[in-house]
Amino acid sequence: MLSQLAQARAERGWKKARLLHELRNAAARRGETLPKDESLSRRVAIWENQGGAVGDFYRDLLCEVYDQSAAELGITDTAALPSQPSAENVSMAAIPQFSRLDPGLVELLRGQTQSIRLLDRRLGGQSIFQQARAHVDNVEQLVRYALPGDHRDAAAGELSQAAALAGWQALDLGDLGEAWRLHEIATAAARESGDVAALAYARAQQAYVLLDGDRPADAHTLILAARERLDGPAPRHLLAWLHAAEGEALAALGLRDAALRALDTSDAALPDDVDDALPYLMLDAGHLTRWRGHCLARLGETSAIEDLVTALDAMGEGNYGRAEVSLRVDLALAHSARGDLTESQRHAQRAAELAGRTGSARQRRRIAELLTA
Repeated sequence: MLSQLAQARAERGWKKARLLHELRNAAARRGETLPKDESLSRRVAIWENQGGAVGDFYRDLLCEVYDQSAAELGITDTAALPSQPSAENVSMAAIPQFSRLDPGLVELLRGQTQSIRLLDRRLGGQSIFQQARAHVDNVEQLVRYALPGDHRDAAAGELSQAAALAGWQALDLGDLGEAWRLHEIATAAARESGDVAALAYARAQQAYVLLDGDRPADAHTLILAARERLDGPAPRHLLAWLHAAEGEALAALGLRDAALRALDTSDAALPDDVDDALPYLMLDAGHLTRWRGHCLARLGETSAIEDLVTALDAMGEGNYGRAEVSLRVDLALAHSARGDLTESQRHAQRAAELAGRTGSARQRRRIAELLTA
């Protein structure tokens, strides 16, 4: 069923290119410029097909080009509006200082996000979370007070990545509420940027908050929704990641065959090369082997040991602190399922040592359950 906004375009028989043309004309009459067609087209797709929020600026343009009210177009801002002061009481001091974004500044923000990402992989969230959270606040302020255009879209894309990273750290630290809130920032920023791949990634990663909250069925639903909302061809690395995430949710549900099918689909989708356009995705054959071992361990399969040992050998000592903790917990689980309690305890103890360094409350909880079993 078409949304009200999509219906308005369909009733006029407009192609998307016609709508973009009309929006540009309306913006020009206001002395404003709009992003490039590719970026603007992504926005329209999100508004029409995914119910994405339409900001005040674009809401006014859409009302003008369609000659309809926001309510008739289904794009009314439902948030409660504060009472407006009279014009004579509004001072110039009340007008915010707008951000001046440019490609160089966006690149600096991107570099800072990447630095935090690399430190996080080595040290874990406890050491870097406050820095990551401050970075999110900073980028969010810049985006909020930037005028529409390509630079704002690019900065919103960086905000999505930074917030998703900080959200994952909050999850690792055991703060599910903060993890969910940061992922909401990530998904909203991805919608604004028009980056459907980043939106799918942030939404699917948010499902891990549900997994940790013991709601695997809801997590599975969220991952499927994230994949189904991808508009058009998607990067193969992202598709592989989404299928692997689905496999983990299915494993948490105890659906062994379905989980293994999802992991096989992920393996088939994974390309050999590295996609530099997706720096937030760290997925290659070695990581996928670890992922498969994790799912098998969750299912109580002793066959997980072979995959996990292979992944541990390929990982390298000290390169991925949090990932090694998780992997050793999985090895402890798999050895316990085999009945080898000595080996299980060895990996659990080593995982406990590493978890103390990374501050992973998430993994410490799993270790405590193992050591007291």
